[in-house]
Amino acid sequence: MSIILSIVIVVIPLILLFAYTISVTIDLSYTFINNNHNILSQISFNQTTSIINSYIPTEMQSSTESITTTITELINDILKLFFGYFIEFVKSLPFVMIQVFVLIFSTFYFARDGYKVKSYVKAVIPKEKHQFFGNMIKEIKTVLKSIFYGHFLTGFIIGLIATIGFLILGYPYALFLGILTGVCQLIPLIGPWPVYTILFIYDMVSGNYVRGIIVLLFGFGLSLSDMYIRPTLSGKYVDIHPMILLLGFVSGPIVFGLIGFILGPLILGITYAVVKTYKNEKERLSLENKNVTI
Repeated sequence: MSIILSIVIVVIPLILLFAYTISVTIDLSYTFINNNHNILSQISFNQTTSIINSYIPTEMQSSTESITTTITELINDILKLFFGYFIEFVKSLPFVMIQVFVLIFSTFYFARDGYKVKSYVKAVIPKEKHQFFGNMIKEIKTVLKSIFYGHFLTGFIIGLIATIGFLILGYPYALFLGILTGVCQLIPLIGPWPVYTILFIYDMVSGNYVRGIIVLLFGFGLSLSDMYIRPTLSGKYVDIHPMILLLGFVSGPIVFGLIGFILGPLILGITYAVVKTYKNEKERLSLENKNVTI
């Protein structure tokens, strides 16, 4: 019952958020397909160009128009690439749903019977290696807690704050934008800046300059808050090198699909813990041999 309640409290809300994200993705993809020309034609810096031209000499105005035209074409290309990716994602939804189904059942059975794995592994390990095995398990637990508190929980908090902020600022699909912000926060060296930067550009293009400046400042606040939230949550656990997590987030989806966003960092984190334990064990044995020699 406790495992079932844990799944209901933790896994089911995640699946609902995932389902909502898919729904919004399908909606946006459908809108983009049917109104592709209209959406792209609406992106224009004409108003911004006029404002800039009013403050610069006449001989420089042609350069301004050339720059804004280049920026418009760049944004159009990015939008085509972005929505094209989501269209391909929508096509793969049946396989994604199978992965989610497997995730739920594997989570349940591993939570219920996971302790048996330890006894089976311990049975085939020589007694003189039991201490090493115990140290390795402790290190793995510490690394997993560091990943959860330092990254997944931090991403959830940042995403929640972003959702509230986007909702107050009046953006459509505020929850969807908050989820994207939380996902970006999970990826090392990236953080939430892609989301609020795109919203800033969108507001500048549409002429909503006040909201654009506010969302930019709000985004800077989100980025700075990570410097406080992450150390506070994971301060007592081992600090994993960002490169390990970055490789996990990049390679995980390539190997395992969508679920690889979770499995990738976990597998590399566990590998890091095993290697670190082995290194410490070798150093301990080497020190003991030196003391015996002396």
